Amino acid sequence: MSKTAKYILVSLPTSITPSHHRDDALDAVSATVAPENGSVAPFPIPEFKIGTLDALVQQADELAKLESACQAVVVKVGDALKNILDGDEAQIEKMKTVNDKPVDQYLRTFSWNKVKYRADKSLGELIDLLQKEAASIDNDIRTKYSQYNQVKGNLATLQRKQTGNLSTKSLASVVDPRAIVQDSEYIETHLVAVPSQQIKEFLKTYETVSPMVVPRSATLVASDDEFTLYAVTTFRKHSIEFVHKARENKWIPRDFKYVEGGKEEERKEFERVGGDERKLWGETLRLGRTAWSEAVMVWMHVLVLRVFVETVLRYGLPLDFVCTIIRTPSSKQADKAKYNLDEKYSYLAGNAFGRDKKGRVKRDDPGEMHGEGGGEYTAYVYYDFEFN
Repeated sequence: MSKTAKYILVSLPTSITPSHHRDDALDAVSATVAPENGSVAPFPIPEFKIGTLDALVQQADELAKLESACQAVVVKVGDALKNILDGDEAQIEKMKTVNDKPVDQYLRTFSWNKVKYRADKSLGELIDLLQKEAASIDNDIRTKYSQYNQVKGNLATLQRKQTGNLSTKSLASVVDPRAIVQDSEYIETHLVAVPSQQIKEFLKTYETVSPMVVPRSATLVASDDEFTLYAVTTFRKHSIEFVHKARENKWIPRDFKYVEGGKEEERKEFERVGGDERKLWGETLRLGRTAWSEAVMVWMHVLVLRVFVETVLRYGLPLDFVCTIIRTPSSKQADKAKYNLDEKYSYLAGNAFGRDKKGRVKRDDPGEMHGEGGGEYTAYVYYDFEFN
């Protein structure tokens, strides 16, 4: 799938050709677009049950909102895949298939899923079904991806404890329990990580930063490239003040309580969380691949309904139209294809359609056509989309 490919769905009445034949209309669209701007293929759309005009107008608005929601789900799943695969474009592309087909092949061979979305159902029922399916996909990927991120965050925290410097890492394997006073009613030992450049100042001042620091109690426990860990003993009633003053001096107090077998427990927890992270990574990746496929299919089926409803509202009954999908290699070619289509088929809007001095499409009637939203007006049914 080309990253820059842009797709256009166009529905036109077969009256654009004298024969009123769909094949001739398809040929006419191809010639209008021009081969250098994109390739044109038929895009089959079933005939659905048509209700009242009021219902169609309402459904056009519902489908516009639903299509935006479906597109957002596709983007969300794509972002999840990108993060899970650390931005590996080759692997991401492998995951982004629809029913195990490349997206371009799926679109060019598209057929309405008559088993899942029976065409004999009303438009309202189909819209409701597709809306629920999009919401389900969104909920599933959000829940699983959240679980994965939580475990991944827990693992990162444990990794920092294992590999960080003395200001952050676990002290279970660093501190000899004999170096600290335990279970004393009156005194306690504080562990302080001192930046390497402040060691001289620390040794000179630690006894006087707060009352009742035991003189000459600073004991070297460990050191690394950035910090040196000292144990300092104070009387308990001034412990809070010592910790506060330590922070003021940019010495980092470390909480530590010796637990028998704590080092082994930390190792086991690290292995357990690592195993959970690997398992959830695989589950999230598999769900992401499935969810992307399903989300694209739901999106395209919603888009089909948009084209159908808009076609009925634009061209009326009896239905006699041709729908084509145009694949353009870039946005530039997509703009050229649209310009050619506008030039050829502007007459479909009668006097309501024209161009301003800059060549932009304009309408004399300031009202909006149903289903067009706030986008640029076209004289025919037109939707464009792309996959990132």
